[in-house]
Amino acid sequence: MSQKFGYLLLILLSFSVFSQEKKVTRDEVLNLLTTSDSLMFKAKYKQSLLLSNEALKKAIQLKNDNLIALSYNSIAGNYEEILEEDKALDFYKKAVFYSEKARNDTLKIWFYNNIGNIYLYRKNNIDVGIEYYDKSLEFSNRLKDTASSVLTKINLSWAYFQKKNYTKAIQNLDFAEKHIDFMRFPDTETYLNLLLGMKFSHLKENDKAKLYYQKAIEISIENQLDSYLSDSYEQYANHLFEIGDYKNAYLTLDKHEDVKDRVFRSENIKNAELVALKIELDESKKEIQEIKKERSLQSDNLKKTKIIVTLILVFLMLMMFLLYILYRNNIFRRKINDFLESKNEELNVAKEKAEEASKLKTQFISTISHELRTPLYGVVGITNMLSDEHKKLANSPHLNSLKFSARYLLSLVNDLLQINKIEENKVVLEHVTMNVADEINMVSNSLSFIATRNNNMVITEIDPTIPEFLVGDKIRLSQILMNLVSNALKFTQNGEVKIKASLDRSENSLCYIKFEVIDTGMGIAEKDLGKIFDKFVQIDRKEDDYQGAGLGLSIVKKLVKLFGSEIFVKSEEGKGTAFDFTIAFDSDRSKVNEIINNIPVDLSNAQIYKVLVVEDNKINQMVTRKFMEKSNFKTLIVDDGYAAIEALSKEPFDVVLMDINMPLINGFETTKLIRKKGLTIPIIALTAFAKDEISEEAYEAGMNDVLIKPFEPTKLIYSIEMLVKRKDD
Repeated sequence: MSQKFGYLLLILLSFSVFSQEKKVTRDEVLNLLTTSDSLMFKAKYKQSLLLSNEALKKAIQLKNDNLIALSYNSIAGNYEEILEEDKALDFYKKAVFYSEKARNDTLKIWFYNNIGNIYLYRKNNIDVGIEYYDKSLEFSNRLKDTASSVLTKINLSWAYFQKKNYTKAIQNLDFAEKHIDFMRFPDTETYLNLLLGMKFSHLKENDKAKLYYQKAIEISIENQLDSYLSDSYEQYANHLFEIGDYKNAYLTLDKHEDVKDRVFRSENIKNAELVALKIELDESKKEIQEIKKERSLQSDNLKKTKIIVTLILVFLMLMMFLLYILYRNNIFRRKINDFLESKNEELNVAKEKAEEASKLKTQFISTISHELRTPLYGVVGITNMLSDEHKKLANSPHLNSLKFSARYLLSLVNDLLQINKIEENKVVLEHVTMNVADEINMVSNSLSFIATRNNNMVITEIDPTIPEFLVGDKIRLSQILMNLVSNALKFTQNGEVKIKASLDRSENSLCYIKFEVIDTGMGIAEKDLGKIFDKFVQIDRKEDDYQGAGLGLSIVKKLVKLFGSEIFVKSEEGKGTAFDFTIAFDSDRSKVNEIINNIPVDLSNAQIYKVLVVEDNKINQMVTRKFMEKSNFKTLIVDDGYAAIEALSKEPFDVVLMDINMPLINGFETTKLIRKKGLTIPIIALTAFAKDEISEEAYEAGMNDVLIKPFEPTKLIYSIEMLVKRKDD
C-alpha cells in the first residue's frame, strides 16, 4: 500500500503555526511547499521536487528550523513516492532533527507518522511502522490534537489488518470513523471507506463491505487519486474472491493493474529521478563548499602553526634553561629530603617513646591507685570501727577530720582514675532506671558537711513535670552534680547553693532535662573562665586556701560530653557562678518497667555464713574480720592462696573473699586451682585495682563477683547473700 497521509494536512498545520507571521519571505516558502505537496498528490513529482528544493534553499537562508523541517519532509515524500525509500528515510530523519531544534512537537506528529508509512507500506516491516505510529500518537494525545490522532489511527488500523489482529484494527478504525469530521479530506475519506470495507468483509457483512469499497473507488476516481484507486480495486477484488464472485473479482483486479501501470510507468517518474539527482548534486555542492571553507581554515591554521612552532622553539629554549635550574634545585631538594627523613625517623622514635610514656602513665596511675586504696581500706575501716566501738568519739573533731581526710584522699584517687579512663575511651554509659529528684537529694545530703562547715544553705528546685522514672546513667549524673555542688559549696561562704532541674523539652520518648548549679560565692574572673575545665588547674584565690587537685571540672566537662551535651558557665566576681547543662534521658515506660522488673530483690536474712578470707595485709585482715563479725558471719583468714586451698580441703565454707595481689600465688591463679578441684563455692574478689582492669580476667578465672576497696560493707554483705542463695537454688 502506498498511501501518504500528512502532506496536505501538514501544510495546513503550517499555516496555523505561521499564519500570524506577516513577513513575505516566510509566506513565500509556505506557498512553495503547499504547491509542491499538491503536485505530489497528482503524481507530478518533477515539479513537486523542484518547488520543495527551492523552498529548502529559502528556508536555510532564513535560518528557520520549522521551515527547514517542512521542506525536508516534502522532499522525503517525493522520494517515497518514486520508491527511493532509504533516501526518503534520510530526509524524514533530517526533518525530525530540525523539528527537535525548533522544539515543535506538532511537526513530530506528522514526521513520525510518515516514517511509519515507509516501514509499513514500503518496507513491509509492520512492527517498526507501529512503533513510529505509537510515537506520533503519543505527541497527538499530549497536545490533544484529534485531527492528527485520526490520521494515525487510520494507519494503525491498516497495520493491524495486515497482522490479522482484527480487534485492534477495528478499535483504531472506530475511533477514526467517530472523529472523521476533524480530517474530512478526499484522501482520508477514501482510505476510511476502504478500511470500513475491509472491516465489514471480515465481519461477513457483505452488503456493507461492497457499499464502502464502491464509495472508496468513487471518491478516488472523482479526485484523481490513482494511488488510492489502485488500492481500493485491489482490496475489493480480494473481497470478491472471498465471497466467490470470481468474474467481478478478475474484472476488478484488471482495473487495479491498469491504474497501477498508469501510476508507476509514467514519464513523470523518470523526470523526477533527474530532478532528484540535481537535488543530490546541490547537497554535494553544499558539502564541497563546506570542504573549501575547511581548507581555507586549515590554511589559516597552517600559518598560525608556523608562528606557534617558532614560539615553541623559543619556549623549548627557555624550558632547557629551566630544566637546568630544576636539576640544580633537585640536588638541593635531595639534601633537604635526606634531612627530613632523618628528622622523620627521630619523630617516629619520639612518637614511640610518647606511646610508651602513655602506657607507663596508665600503668603508673593504676599501680599508685592500687597502692593508695589498700591502706585507705584500712584507714576507712579502722575509722568506722572506732566510731562503732567508742560511741563517745563519734562527735570527736579529730575523728571527723580523719574521716574527711580519708574520703578526700579516696576522692582524689577516684578522680585520677576517672579522668584517665575517659581520655582512653574506656567509659561506657549505663542504662538503669533513676529518679532525678532522688539523685539530687542524695548529692545534697552527701555534701551537707561541707555546707555546714561554710555556713551555706543548699536549695533544690525540681520541676514536677519531669517523669518519675527515667532511663540513664545515674552514677555519671551524680558524679557531675557532686563535683559542681562541692565546688560551689567550697567557694561560697555564708551564702546559698541552688540545684535546679527542669524539663527543657520532649522529643518522642526522650526527655531533655536542664540542670543548673548556682551559687552566691566569690565568682570567677572573666579572664579565667576559659581555664577552669583544664586538668590540674586551680584559679588563683586571694583569700582562703581551697583544697582540690583541679580535676573536678575537667571530669565534669568530659562526662557531660559523654552524654552528648555541653556545659556552660556564667560568673561575676563577688556575685557568684552558674553552671548549666542539658541531658536527654529515655522516658519510654516499657523500658523503665523492664529495667525495674530486672532489679534484684534484697534477699538478705539473718542466716550465718562461714567465710574464708584470703588476704596478706594484716590491717586489711583485721578490718575485713570486723566487717564479718559485725554481720554475725564466721570467718577464717589465711595469708596466701596455697593456705586457702588447704583450708577448703579440710572444711566447708559458704563463700571465699579473695585478694588479687598476694605473694607466692595471686588471686586469679588460686581461683583457677580451686575450680580445677571441682569446687563451686562462690568466690568474690576484693581488690584495690580498678574494676574494669581486672573484671574480665577475674570472671575468666572463675570468680563470681568483684568489689573494689574500700567498699561499703552493705555491698559486700549483699553480694555474699545473693551468691550463696543462687548456689543453693
